[in-house]
Amino acid sequence: MTSLRELIQNWEAKASSPLTDSAIPVKLTRKDAAKVAALAEMYPARTQEQIITELLTAALHELETTLPYIQGDQISTFDELGDPIYEDVGPTSQFVRLVRKHLEDSRQH
Repeated sequence: MTSLRELIQNWEAKASSPLTDSAIPVKLTRKDAAKVAALAEMYPARTQEQIITELLTAALHELETTLPYIQGDQISTFDELGDPIYEDVGPTSQFVRLVRKHLEDSRQH
């Protein structure tokens, strides 16, 4: 996954990630559109679409890592020392489950 710091380093190195064929139209505020345009001017090897895509990827990664872990009552596994690891009943597990569901749905279409 990419952090915002890594993203800027990638832009400096002109790296790029492959995109899906699907598109999701978004409307930006004028200020955010100006920021994207400024970044595209600063990093001319990047299109505005690439910048938006990569910013979204970094933001989603950051969001996923900040979702809280809420310990459930059931043991899901044991660590290498034999200590129990309890299921996560918080939004992280729901998010991961739903991401898997949508990935599977996208493979079937």
